[in-house]
Amino acid sequence: MSAAFLSDGQSAARVDLLQVAEMVEPGSRVLDVGCGDGSLLRLLAEGRGVDARGMELSQAGVNECVAKGLSVIQGDADTDLAYYPDGAFDYVILSQTLQATRQPRVVVEHMLRIGRRAIVSFPNFGHWRIRLQILFSGRMPVTQNLSYSWYETPNIHFCTIADFVALCGEMDAKIERSTALDRFGHPVRFAMPWSFWNLFGEQAVFVLSRK
Repeated sequence: MSAAFLSDGQSAARVDLLQVAEMVEPGSRVLDVGCGDGSLLRLLAEGRGVDARGMELSQAGVNECVAKGLSVIQGDADTDLAYYPDGAFDYVILSQTLQATRQPRVVVEHMLRIGRRAIVSFPNFGHWRIRLQILFSGRMPVTQNLSYSWYETPNIHFCTIADFVALCGEMDAKIERSTALDRFGHPVRFAMPWSFWNLFGEQAVFVLSRK
């Protein structure tokens, strides 16, 4: 996606957010779970003309979103998605938050229940740099996408791309679209099978639906 998608004030947005935004149909109803400072919500509202809503755990994040004029409430993905009715949104997005949830499978199941499609992005713990760091240092890795030390990280459920694909199979979820991204947020050139993405993708984005 080119910068023409964005307004002038958004040209410096994270490239991975642009990948996610491109997967959303214009004019859709969208819920962004764990929306942070609202960067993706703003992209979607201004670039795709969606009805954009957000849920964020931190009060600071909610305050920042509201200050930008975004419709965001405070909530916890692990507990509060259960209160949304079936089919309330066209898309439910969980961007770089899956690994910080207590019950990832339950969260994704709720996303598929309340949205026609679920978009999930997450850092890939199977990337070759992470494997080498563990192999040669014997310590938990610290990378650009996994930037916390083990004793202070909010991430509690690391997974690989292969793990997530297996989870989709267990949940009988259909993978409609997917991409692996390199360290700069650009799509990995290697095509399938999943083993290539699992080795060379630093993060991944999946669009899911119910079969």
